[in-house]
Amino acid sequence: MITWLVFYLMLTIPMINGSDLSLRLQSKFMPTSFSPRNIFDTHGPATINSNKEDSSSSSGGGGGSGLPPSPMQFPPKLPFPKWLSDFTGLHEWPDLDPPYIPLDFIDFNKIVNIPIHKQGQCHDTGSNNNNNLTPLSILRTPKACSFDCFNCVEIDDVYTCPKLSQTFDDGPSTATLKLLQSFNQTGLKTTLFTLGVNIVRFPEIYQQSHSMGHIMGSHTWSHKFLPSLTNQEIISQIEWSIWAMNATSNHLPKWFRPPYGGIDNRIRSILRQFGMQAVLWDFDTFDWKMLGGGGGTSNIRKEEDVFSEVEKFKLTKNNKGLILHHDAIQKTVDVGIMIHEKLLNHDQLTVPLCVGGIDYIKTFPK
Repeated sequence: MITWLVFYLMLTIPMINGSDLSLRLQSKFMPTSFSPRNIFDTHGPATINSNKEDSSSSSGGGGGSGLPPSPMQFPPKLPFPKWLSDFTGLHEWPDLDPPYIPLDFIDFNKIVNIPIHKQGQCHDTGSNNNNNLTPLSILRTPKACSFDCFNCVEIDDVYTCPKLSQTFDDGPSTATLKLLQSFNQTGLKTTLFTLGVNIVRFPEIYQQSHSMGHIMGSHTWSHKFLPSLTNQEIISQIEWSIWAMNATSNHLPKWFRPPYGGIDNRIRSILRQFGMQAVLWDFDTFDWKMLGGGGGTSNIRKEEDVFSEVEKFKLTKNNKGLILHHDAIQKTVDVGIMIHEKLLNHDQLTVPLCVGGIDYIKTFPK
């Protein structure tokens, strides 16, 4: 591994054509000092009200589920960069389970000790000592501050916005192109939380999204439920996501959305060491249930259901909030476009504008 001194020297070496090793090894993330930036007067853990399902009573977990990516069935379009090969010793992008690559700036002593828990298992089953589940009593405490179980948010979590604004998860995909066209027509910008596996599949769409001024955030490498992973596995999901973003569009993301809303203070303590902040939501469209993922035909949502609920939320919340959508499938993109063009076509904010934050930790010359 590279020592901090060598890493610092790499940051000061002149860059050549935007492609030499000294430039790209900055994608070992150049950690920044942790500085929460949130416009809301929150002093420690808080519980927010939202329409997110209570995963403590649902075997399928909470809201924001979306659909996990399918295994790669064709080679990624994005070439594996030399700087990443030199650093990792690998020569191709990983599949859905990326390998752990040690990083000098990650201090495991700073990771909060909260036991692993599986999605939807937020209560003590009586056999937690045998299957390593987290008891309900621990997840309810400020030490854990579990969002997926109890909607708990920390002071540096972004979970709402002073103007009702959309965010989109799980891209890029071919469906993202229609979304970009809609936002181009209104001149507004949005925030896209992207999966590493999809970035390397569709690098041109990622580049187009970024070049149009949309904010690109991380949604992990392959949409795993992070509280169920080991510390090393969580780091792997984050680092490979960031490497895909940097290899595609020369930047290090600031904003991170955990898949399934799965985050507690163990994950936050890892995320902060990357200099990143979690972005949650206070309105979940559950648009993924339009695809039949809601547990039977009676639970399949319709576009008009999603639209009417967002319209009601807009009125009751005085046009404030942060909406969760998905852009991996055309059907969910279509309802997102409908809401954008009919309800929010004049005044939306990106996540950094919601909280007065920066767009990216760092942007490199091409």
